[in-house]
Amino acid sequence: MNLVDIILRPASVAVVGASNDPSKLTGRPIAYLQRHGYGGTIYPINPRYQEIAGLKAYADPRDLPTSPELGLVLVGADRVIESVRQLAQAGTKAAVVLASGFGESGEEGRIRQAALMEAAGAMRILGPNTIGLANLTDKIMLTATGAMELEEFPTGSIALLSQSGGIMGSLLSRAVGRGIGFSKLIATGNECDLEVSDFLDCLVDDPATTVVALYLETIRNAAKFKAAAQRVLNAGKSIVAYKVGRSETGASSAVSHTGALAGADEVYDALFKQLGIIRAQTFADLLDIPAILASGRRIRGKRIAIVTSTGGAATIVADNIGFNGLEMPSPDPETASRLLGLDLREAVLDRNPIDVTLAGLRPDLFRSILKILADSPSYDAIAVVVGSSSIGQPEVVSRPLLDSMAITDKPLIAYVSPEAPGIVRHLNSNGVPAFAAPESCASALAALYRSGTASPPNTRPIPNVDCSDFAAGALNEAVAKSLYARFGLPVTREVVAGTPQEAGDAAASFAGPVVIKILSDEILHKSEVGGVEIDVPPERVVCVCIEMLAKVRSRVDARIDGFLVQELVKGGVELILGFNRDPQLGPYILLGAGGVTTELYQDVSLRLLPIDRSQAVSMIDELKCAPLLKGFRGRPIADVEGLIETVLSFADMAQALDGRLMEAEINPVFVLPEGQGVRVGDALVVLG
Repeated sequence: MNLVDIILRPASVAVVGASNDPSKLTGRPIAYLQRHGYGGTIYPINPRYQEIAGLKAYADPRDLPTSPELGLVLVGADRVIESVRQLAQAGTKAAVVLASGFGESGEEGRIRQAALMEAAGAMRILGPNTIGLANLTDKIMLTATGAMELEEFPTGSIALLSQSGGIMGSLLSRAVGRGIGFSKLIATGNECDLEVSDFLDCLVDDPATTVVALYLETIRNAAKFKAAAQRVLNAGKSIVAYKVGRSETGASSAVSHTGALAGADEVYDALFKQLGIIRAQTFADLLDIPAILASGRRIRGKRIAIVTSTGGAATIVADNIGFNGLEMPSPDPETASRLLGLDLREAVLDRNPIDVTLAGLRPDLFRSILKILADSPSYDAIAVVVGSSSIGQPEVVSRPLLDSMAITDKPLIAYVSPEAPGIVRHLNSNGVPAFAAPESCASALAALYRSGTASPPNTRPIPNVDCSDFAAGALNEAVAKSLYARFGLPVTREVVAGTPQEAGDAAASFAGPVVIKILSDEILHKSEVGGVEIDVPPERVVCVCIEMLAKVRSRVDARIDGFLVQELVKGGVELILGFNRDPQLGPYILLGAGGVTTELYQDVSLRLLPIDRSQAVSMIDELKCAPLLKGFRGRPIADVEGLIETVLSFADMAQALDGRLMEAEINPVFVLPEGQGVRVGDALVVLG
């Protein structure tokens, strides 16, 4: 048994700071352990008592007859460090520290937290600033949350890992009211030692857990989190994450557009998508989505049948189902014939939603309708709208639903339209996922459809390219493109010119008009200072260069390296391809609608590195502008294959340069018609 397992299933617990008053926070943990049937040994630690809750009390952990496996520390912040040191000296393997006033409270608290870790030595710490944990599977309640005052707790296969103790208590009480069971609930607090990733790892082999719900404020170690999450998913379990801080700003946008386009939340979105973690968009989703996943049923497609006795509620469900990208086809001819054969004249059975009207009050007919839909090849899941009539006759609706679970492996769920928590609880407790909001019903079905769609990227060999001759700092465009070219990126044809006259001479070698750019490693956004002219005839190049130089010097004080004379690329779709680093999650690439309107449209797709071909393809498909690449309204089909290879080469470059690459961007990437390839139109690189 590893140390994290010991925290979940300790054979003995020393409760430091325990009280004889079960109404106080310090008296709750022993009361909860005893009330719920903890089978291990409890050692109360408090020098003011001889006995607590019928148990012999001790003044100091070092006075115990044997080393406790776990210490539950209830004392205030000013006494925590000494208590933890005593536990460590007593040979305790791990401790749960509830007190606040540590790293979350400022510099003084961070110093106190460092002292806490020093006092712990080899002993592992959960917290501080945690409410503890509840192992409902094994009836081990190591917590002071008031939610434990509830009379009973349905056990289930959902484990909650929360970085907030209050949220742990909130979700537990909500779940009890809904008839949804948890296996484990763990509040990780400040994570000075053990963090969400450690408990994810522990849950991989937990037979009582099939779904993990995460309440996240941050991820402290991205590599550790990704590895642990991947192990959970590889074990056939699901992860649902609710990440707060969606309005946080992302990386600095001072250098590249990429930093402005990708805030912190978008990078988390990319992480969850790549791993196959389902993101809960609302707090309600953090309970509703795990509940439907815990049913153990999987959906084979996105075709939903709605069965209802109330038209208005069904319409709301149907709207939300469509909004979530699911489908509601009408019954196929054979299914419609079987439904109409029931000869229910007051019902509308040959369309979707299937309105059973008063037939919903006849259990035998209702059961027959559900059987026909379960057998139908037209539907992948069935959503039943439970109307107000169920309040007076709950068995009339619930019994056919429960019976129908045995005749199909398709997901069968219920939306309870009236305020009827008893019906919701009854259905959930008996294996039928039931929801009190139409939005939750639809988002849960959509999540069920999306679950299990991701897979880890196939490993690509990192190219071994010598780039030691490139100096640190921002590179001018010509040097940046030479770096890109080493990794196989298709750069535009261009010539560096030191003077306007040299630029004119160079332009004469191009067939037709050219692009003129100012060249400087101190000017990274050239168009903003008048440093770009497009479609310049060769005979006007000298004049344009003279005017450009004067304009740029009037607007910015920067060293000018000369001019770049570049081929004019026409007829392509303009995209942006960028690289940046998130402070928490690490390096990522971004693909989006490019050109001068990049930040206006905010049409982007992100992936954390590394990526493979399938992820490059999905990045392209996610863009709203993707139809422009595929022949939208008569446009020529673009060279998507060339774009895929360009994205992969750009990602390979970022991987190869590793920590040296600080930022990189191509804007625009010209994607030419099919067979004509791709061109790197502009280049930005900052090396560390």
